[in-house]
Amino acid sequence: MAIVQVAVAAPLPEVFDYLPPPPDTAYDIGQRVLVPFGRGQRMGIIVGCRRESAIAPDRLKPIARCLDQEPLLSAKDLELIRWAADYYRCPPGEAIFSALPTRLRRPVPSSQAQPKGWRLTAAGDACPLAQLARAPRQAATLTALKAQPAGIDDTSLRDQLGDCSAALKALATKGLIERCQVSAPLDRIGAQNLGIPPIGSPATSPKAWPDISPEAVPTTSPDASPDGLATSSLATNACAASPDSPTAGEPMLGPALNSEQQVAVEAVSEASGFNCFLLDGVTGSGKTEVYIRLIQRALERGQQVLVLVPEIGLTPQLAERFAQRIRAERVVLHSGLGERERETAWRRAAHGQARLVLGTRSAIFTPLPDLGLLIVDEEHDVSLKQQDGFRYSARDLAVRRAQISQCPILLGSATPSLETLRNAERGRYQHLRLRHRAGGAQAPRFLLADVRSQPLVTGLSHALLTRMTEVIEAGNQVLLFLNRRGFSPVLTCHDCGWISVCQHCDARMTLHRGHSQLVCHHCGDQRPLPVQCPYCESPDLRPLGQGTERVEDSLRQRFPGIPLARIDRDNTRRKGELERLLTAARDGAYPILLGTQMLAKGHHLPGVTLVGILDLDHGLYGSDFRATERMAQLLIQVAGRAGRAERPGTVLVQTRHPDHPLLIRLLRQGYAAFAAAALSERAEAGLPPFSFQALLRADSRTEQLALDFLRGARTLALALEPGPVEIWGPAPASMERRAGRFRAQLLLQCSQRGPLHALIDRLLPALRAQASNRKLRWSIDIDPQESL
Repeated sequence: MAIVQVAVAAPLPEVFDYLPPPPDTAYDIGQRVLVPFGRGQRMGIIVGCRRESAIAPDRLKPIARCLDQEPLLSAKDLELIRWAADYYRCPPGEAIFSALPTRLRRPVPSSQAQPKGWRLTAAGDACPLAQLARAPRQAATLTALKAQPAGIDDTSLRDQLGDCSAALKALATKGLIERCQVSAPLDRIGAQNLGIPPIGSPATSPKAWPDISPEAVPTTSPDASPDGLATSSLATNACAASPDSPTAGEPMLGPALNSEQQVAVEAVSEASGFNCFLLDGVTGSGKTEVYIRLIQRALERGQQVLVLVPEIGLTPQLAERFAQRIRAERVVLHSGLGERERETAWRRAAHGQARLVLGTRSAIFTPLPDLGLLIVDEEHDVSLKQQDGFRYSARDLAVRRAQISQCPILLGSATPSLETLRNAERGRYQHLRLRHRAGGAQAPRFLLADVRSQPLVTGLSHALLTRMTEVIEAGNQVLLFLNRRGFSPVLTCHDCGWISVCQHCDARMTLHRGHSQLVCHHCGDQRPLPVQCPYCESPDLRPLGQGTERVEDSLRQRFPGIPLARIDRDNTRRKGELERLLTAARDGAYPILLGTQMLAKGHHLPGVTLVGILDLDHGLYGSDFRATERMAQLLIQVAGRAGRAERPGTVLVQTRHPDHPLLIRLLRQGYAAFAAAALSERAEAGLPPFSFQALLRADSRTEQLALDFLRGARTLALALEPGPVEIWGPAPASMERRAGRFRAQLLLQCSQRGPLHALIDRLLPALRAQASNRKLRWSIDIDPQESL
């Protein structure tokens, strides 16, 4: 009798044994099931099968019901997820269901989850196309449906014909088409052999992880501009598509590749099996053009391609570029999609219909039966690391997935992470460089503005305002960067000194004057703007500091009548608003662009010749050892928006620390020299990538409970003889109280990954047995990218 192993959708560290479902019920690895669990039923997924169980046969219960007619996940899909669950110490059921679209995390049978579409009626099947000669859109729609008698889902129709809603409505009114559920075949998975070893057996053990936390530093120096200041480096979409539209099935050729781009394309295309490449190119060097050529070649070989980006804001731009140049079924996957829309796209990829998948972090788990190439754009970005729940790194999992699929992976960035640079230095990744901007564009010139003791107009120096006036009068665009939204980060009483502090966090509430509210950007708490001080009742309340909202008001007064676009999370919440603003910005409709980090990444703005960086000083002295690295990456990214076309660009950086050695090195010698210095410091301090870390986090409603739990964890770890593993803490988080909960952390660090993970394996069972207090929450974060 077969014993079926099921991963239950619950935070439990093991899988459970069940008997097969009732006779005549087909079941297979990768199918969702309902199983008896405790006093009720829970959803789970079949992950393996074996001959015997450690539990007595009379105590085993049968699977109650299968929710899918065919598997949702193949054995390779489950191998990746189970490996990730093991490496990041996440319960297997929680990891697997996190990898599924939201609708499939609910016990809804697949028959109820099929996408909606359209099909011909008998009248439509018999209707001659000549009858619709005067309605070409209706004729094209009817032609598409005649080619698919079983029906086409809404997303496929929209990709094929564009917006055809009016034509569909007209055809339905005439009785030629009707609504239907579209069932896509699942031949790509096929029948699994239930006699295979269970996932996690020696044959498929997830213990053999790749070395994804590297060590060392490249010594290459960037090309210097004539004035001795370095060029900037940022992943870009510099190449512009030809205005000629390709015919169906014919890829658009695009601009000619330069020698460095050609070398990169040939190196990746000729790779056999698993190979990892770092595409390290300055901003505007045409990394996106390299992506497009590689995608075209993979598609010609009949393979699927997965492209990961860190932010939702980058997906519409890349999707548009791909649509112009690549004629293949493609889908976009990110959290901004509706549940049904996302599931439909996921299924199209899983069935092999979509050949190109563009998505954010969670798209790494999308089933792709013919995967032949992975691309991770902006590989350095911290957004690629999930910061709660299943805390995985999509970049590192992409490397592991390429190993499993035996295909190449390309990591692209103008400011590679120190971990990736260390891997390239050690020869684990092949380092491909694009040192020059595409199309003859020149690198921007950097200027430092020392604002100490200088009068500022809402954070803007006289030097910056003067240059802005010159640029606008010349008909060019200015981009101002301030990574702080809202009107002012603090509201204070001028009489008694009261400040707007959040009641639930150790943080100040930000003034959003447009909505007359005080908002905590950490827990989301909102309060109406007070008319008087809550302590002394004085009406003299004043904003301190500036956010994008306040700078916008000041600029509108300074430059009356000049169109200005503010791009931050507050004014791009409406669907499609970010795309609209970016399109108008690219067309030159706004001489002044003001925004936060979402404006800095990967956007091609050819009219921008001046970038003003209002304040990045906090990154020079941050408490996190990665603060300077993140500051450098962000500065270079923002600077990369300047001078991307034929007009030269200038970047003016306002700072109160113009003599900071890392800042000087970054601006004068470039990111590579900065990275070399930063890696040298990390090596001396024994910090990643020269060591490996795990962060044990805890939070509770009472201040002492979290610290007491971590003190107990430290005692347990020391009793387990940690050997070379260092144990730091416990200590309160840098923001100890957030959303009403007190947070603390315990850091484990070792120069080798093996001893660290071995200690964690012994420590976690003891912690699970000890942490029975429901008022306490705790988690383990492997390879943490941010402290609390």
